[in-house]
Amino acid sequence: MTYVDGFVASVPKERKQEFIEHAEAVAKVFLDHGCLRHVEAWEDDVPDGELTSMPLAVKREAGEAIIFSWLEWPSKEVRDQAMKSAMDDPRMKDEKIANMPFDGKRMIMGGFSPVLDRSR
Repeated sequence: MTYVDGFVASVPKERKQEFIEHAEAVAKVFLDHGCLRHVEAWEDDVPDGELTSMPLAVKREAGEAIIFSWLEWPSKEVRDQAMKSAMDDPRMKDEKIANMPFDGKRMIMGGFSPVLDRSR
């Protein structure tokens, strides 16, 4: 089964196009280093919570939207090696990648081993 990296962050709404350009540039690097699929999704129906929620988790501020992203890899081993080589890739120093259009300190992320993967 594949390995998945998941991300949730908060992006200023007025920087949506800049975020898309950033994501496109990052996706090219990760795909070149073995990533099978890179998905970025912009908030559409993300409710506020009282105890827990995506907005609370990333401390969303007024005028920001939640993004939910995931990267699919062939395996954790491929992901671990790819992350090292991708971070050394000179394209990662490109302005579109290096200057993230959101506060990376408020991003949550993690790696996951799938336990169920079904499609229609």
